[in-house]
Amino acid sequence: MPDDSLIPRGAALGLTGCEACGLVVEHAAADAPCPRCGSRLHARKPDSLTRSWAYLVAAFILYLPANLLPVLHSSKLFKEWSDTIMSGVVSLWNDGSYDLAIVVFTASVVVPLLKMGALALLLVQVQRGSAHLPRERTRLYRILEFIGHWSMLDVFAVALLIALVHFGSLANAEPGAGIVAFGAVVVLTMLATMSFDPRLIWDATRIPARRATDRHPT
Repeated sequence: MPDDSLIPRGAALGLTGCEACGLVVEHAAADAPCPRCGSRLHARKPDSLTRSWAYLVAAFILYLPANLLPVLHSSKLFKEWSDTIMSGVVSLWNDGSYDLAIVVFTASVVVPLLKMGALALLLVQVQRGSAHLPRERTRLYRILEFIGHWSMLDVFAVALLIALVHFGSLANAEPGAGIVAFGAVVVLTMLATMSFDPRLIWDATRIPARRATDRHPT
């Protein structure tokens, strides 16, 4: 495997890629428009770490009410009850739906927490200038990016349940404040992931283009 530190970066060679259309522009001025689509060109996403941290901290704050507040208020005849995410998992487990309880617990509790923890790890390592395992950290970011597209499944499931159970006075289901907090956590973690620039992972491994040219003469 080639030494990544010996490969000159595009930024060191005066190349800037457009985030909108992918065009690579040579010696583009900061905030210059892309010749193809007109979007602003940046060597790195502006204020990437600051924006990612802001979204991530907000997601961590809302994670507690998302799990402590009721996500669903249900009623059937003369009986009413409310369920949080964890109480719903416990109810499924007690009813014998072990597989469904594990899926809900994993998707609603474990995965969001792991996503936020993994992204926080990436941000801390970039801020510390760590050059350790850049390929693995880039793969981790791609996994977080992929998972983000499926993060709203729980919100859609609650919305579908409300539509199916709504039978007037016989049975009724309404969303609780917890589902709003949970949806906010999902959106904020997606925004934090989108704001993070994975190219920052590789900036700590870069060396001047002149050095790379000296070691690899053409």
